[in-house]
Amino acid sequence: MRILISNDDGYFAPGIEALAGALADLADIIVFAPERDRSGASNSLTLSRPLTVRQAANGFHFVDGTPSDCVHVAVTSLLEHRPDLVLSGINDGANMGDDTIYSGTVAAATEGYLLGIPAIAFSLVKKGYPHLDTAVRVARELVQRQLASPWQEPVLLNVNIPAVPYTELQGFEVTRLGRRHHSEPVIPAQNPRGETVYWIGKAGPEQDNGPGTDFHATAHGKVSISPLQIDLTARAQLDKTRQWLA
Repeated sequence: MRILISNDDGYFAPGIEALAGALADLADIIVFAPERDRSGASNSLTLSRPLTVRQAANGFHFVDGTPSDCVHVAVTSLLEHRPDLVLSGINDGANMGDDTIYSGTVAAATEGYLLGIPAIAFSLVKKGYPHLDTAVRVARELVQRQLASPWQEPVLLNVNIPAVPYTELQGFEVTRLGRRHHSEPVIPAQNPRGETVYWIGKAGPEQDNGPGTDFHATAHGKVSISPLQIDLTARAQLDKTRQWLA
């Protein structure tokens, strides 16, 4: 198996190093990741300038672009062989509910999915990489499952792992995305030139976090696995839109 790994925290992040190292004996691993932290980049592609790709001393390739750029450039041009699986992460912090819309971690996996390759995004629920070994072990188990029973069609899985010792995990749960309240207001500040600048506020608290959601599963010590789709069509409103137009 050939596995392409990316992330949004940058090629130097502990999460991507740990993930690549843990899978080295299972598959041929190649890493294409951003040269710096691109958290929140979502699915953006860099279209206004060319991209550069360099290689670090550890063999990782780093791109001066977004997570989506990394996967797109690797799969469509630079890899000699098409990967069998695209992985993203392990992210420093959760990507649940509405977070998935903005997440660069999910976006890297999504780019693989859009290119017809099964893809999995991994996130450790708490920032600072506590119990990173737990997340690595979970990721390895899921990759082994894919090796033993590969998906026969492209799939996009969003995996969030509680930051607890592995022995304290309460299993795996297939979940839907929850929802948050609106984000906190932007935070105004002054730059050194006396100009007013604005920091985006933190994410809002959980709103839809009941049983069956990713929020609920991880809060109860379970690994959350959410299958995602990219079709944004509001199918329930197709007829209403036709009636409105008529």
